[in-house]
Amino acid sequence: MTLKTRAALLTKQGIEGPYAKTRPIEIAEITLDPPGPEEVLVKVTAAALCHTDLSFMTGDRPKDMPMVLGHEACGEVLETGPGVRDLAPGDQVIFSFVPRCGHCPECTDGRPVLCEEGTRANGAGTLLSGARRMKYKGHDVHHQAGLSAFSEMVVVSRHSLIPVAEKVTPKFAALFGCAILTGGGAVNRAAGVRVGSTVAVLGLGGVGLSAVMMAKAAGAREIVAIDVNEAKLAQALELGATATFNARSESCVQDVLDHTRGGLNYALEMAGAPGVMEMAYAVTRRGGTTVTASLARNDTIWNLPPITLVAGERTVKGSYFGSSIPTLDVPRYLDLFRQGRLPVEKLLSGTLKLDQINEGFDRLAEGSVVRQVIEFD
Repeated sequence: MTLKTRAALLTKQGIEGPYAKTRPIEIAEITLDPPGPEEVLVKVTAAALCHTDLSFMTGDRPKDMPMVLGHEACGEVLETGPGVRDLAPGDQVIFSFVPRCGHCPECTDGRPVLCEEGTRANGAGTLLSGARRMKYKGHDVHHQAGLSAFSEMVVVSRHSLIPVAEKVTPKFAALFGCAILTGGGAVNRAAGVRVGSTVAVLGLGGVGLSAVMMAKAAGAREIVAIDVNEAKLAQALELGATATFNARSESCVQDVLDHTRGGLNYALEMAGAPGVMEMAYAVTRRGGTTVTASLARNDTIWNLPPITLVAGERTVKGSYFGSSIPTLDVPRYLDLFRQGRLPVEKLLSGTLKLDQINEGFDRLAEGSVVRQVIEFD
């Protein structure tokens, strides 16, 4: 039996803003097939607006349309399909935007965010099974990251869900599905920040500010925050940064090097711009590690001087989804949140309804917000 649900439908990429006027996202009634084997019907309770969603709208990340957007979210289980034995109606779940098959070389090596089958399904706009469960006017609709969370209800793979043992307020729980896992994982998993380390975070959106919080929780003794937005620099100080620098300053790199006496052990790049990537490498000290966790445009190239890489024994790493193991990391990070050591609530710039999504993306594009969350009734 098919269901009907209201969802944020994107039919064409590259429509310019202001989105409040051009309305690239249509709130449409779509039909939803019931869950198949190892799939779950979920009522979405909260979903956050992320720059990755915005990149689908702008066309920076070309995809087949139409598509229902949304990948950073949480919800409540309504119904389980055949083969799902560890979830039940009423359970709270956080979405993971890379489903894990559990048997590919990456999954068996403990790197589920690189899952071959999950990556293939996300690229095709399907669930892990290869199916599409949404239709609009009789035609298939593509899933974003196997989730399409800007919808009142969704069908997703069981392997895209992390159960929450002790329920969390949805508008906060949603942020663990991307910002916290990506930023926190870049600190813990990719960089391996230890007590007493020094860390730079470049780019202070939701992911970058999550990295600042996690670096503090990990015991870093110095946390340098770099951005062009003074309000976000001030927010970084509230979340644990020990010093801030405005990237617009021509002397920014030298100022950081002077302040840190030669650079930092770890520099985490979260902006997706070549100049910022180069700056992150430049403020990493000899023997240190530069991590880039942003999703830049497909044609982005940045310059890296090989002599400094070799002579300085530096490491440059990519980190997708924080190099996380979501089933392990989400419960750990939720514990830090409950202990007050990870003040996720401070990332929340405001809430909105599904009908206000175009206006929300205007605010995200202009950089005036960190995380906005759609709350569903």
